[in-house]
Amino acid sequence: MKNILSIVLFMYLSVSSVKIAAQQNLIYPFQNSALTTEERVNDLISRMTLQEKADQLLYTAPAIPRLGIPAYNWWNEALHGVARAGYATVFPQSITIANSWDEGLMFNVANAISDEARAKYHESQRRGDRGIYHGLTFWSPNINIFRDPRWGRGHETYGEDPYLTGRMGYEFVRGMQGDDPKYLKTVATAKHYAVHSGPESMRHSFNAKVSEVDLRETYLPAFRTLVMDAGVYSIMGAYNMFRDYPCCANPILYGILRNEWGFKGYIVSDCWAVSDFYNFTHFAKDPAEAAAQAVKAGTDLECGIDYNNLKEAVTRGLLNEADIDIAVKRVFVARFKLGMFDDDQGNPYAQIPYFVNCSDYNNSLSRKAAQKSIVLLKNEDNLLPLSKEIKTIAVIGPNADNFESLIGNYNGIPKDLVTILKGITEKVTPDTKVIFAEGSDLADGIHNLTPIPSRYLCTEDGVQGAFGEYFNNREMKGLCQ
Repeated sequence: MKNILSIVLFMYLSVSSVKIAAQQNLIYPFQNSALTTEERVNDLISRMTLQEKADQLLYTAPAIPRLGIPAYNWWNEALHGVARAGYATVFPQSITIANSWDEGLMFNVANAISDEARAKYHESQRRGDRGIYHGLTFWSPNINIFRDPRWGRGHETYGEDPYLTGRMGYEFVRGMQGDDPKYLKTVATAKHYAVHSGPESMRHSFNAKVSEVDLRETYLPAFRTLVMDAGVYSIMGAYNMFRDYPCCANPILYGILRNEWGFKGYIVSDCWAVSDFYNFTHFAKDPAEAAAQAVKAGTDLECGIDYNNLKEAVTRGLLNEADIDIAVKRVFVARFKLGMFDDDQGNPYAQIPYFVNCSDYNNSLSRKAAQKSIVLLKNEDNLLPLSKEIKTIAVIGPNADNFESLIGNYNGIPKDLVTILKGITEKVTPDTKVIFAEGSDLADGIHNLTPIPSRYLCTEDGVQGAFGEYFNNREMKGLCQ
């Protein structure tokens, strides 16, 4: 009797779904927003071929015209403002805003970023632009612990403190993903999982081996907070190895992230990290084996090219179609939760107007964030603030009039840049003399200027310029090169 009732109920729901779909002029059940996300995703996947499924696990997911699925590029950046997508409000870099210790400020900043992200996304959709940096899945925040100064990306993090990193990351995720019961505002991605921040030159082959205490007390707390408390919907696996396994094919993906913490979202690889399996760590023999290892370990989406070989991996018996189905389901659940297959009228985040970009409110918030992030280490004899009676100010240094020093990396383009020199010049009285000297370049390639004009240099024989000798040893012996 129970089985008969179940069958009748199933038939009733199926007929109801078909009726609703027919009323809405829909072709497939997955297009019906009245169904649950799980029902819609399962229906969609059941209609896809193996090749179509494999293609959707690349960050450059192609369109499936026969099913009405548009192309989507998963690579988008928003570390401290919507990046690489034209004009945007640029907020203080992560390491800077961490100085504020202000969780509410971090939430407001992330909320403003996601406002601009939504507005940009819908404007791009209206123009038919589905390219890179115009989506809703953002590869931020970076919650790695900044312990090693040889790591070139410490400024992207909130510093060396696990607790502060967890709190700031928590608020960033809340501000980015929103609080709507049905739709995600955007998807935030906590990166790079895990034990990542060693020497930059070794990141593709470094094998991190830390104690269980250090793992649990230093490297994982922030990730745990973002997963279990903030509900972050995406995790990015790191380049390096951890305890002899690449992070993107590591037992900690399932063992800790999913099984212990209950993570329900999708995992994406760092860019071309799967290629490291055979190029640097020799964990895999070739791209197909590397792709299979990553998918089976739990890396659902690849930033790279190796998942192009997933069909070959199935043919070779390295994994089966059911493994691919699990990953495809996770990435499509995210797209459905973002409302990508629904009418915009029912999505509150689709109503955010485009004029929020670089708005006066966001500019004021950026200024406030910068002010609250300033750390004054010493103010001897109360030198600051400078007296308005000063008649001459010298502004010296390569960053004084350099816009690059203002915007960090993974940044958008601010509309009204104010360098240190410009800010001082506009602040002082008209009769104050401002003298500027760049001094020298920061490093090769930053600027194309000569640090010291040749007229100020003279060789021993009286020729203008400098004489140099180069040796291939520290003792400076032998023939010069």
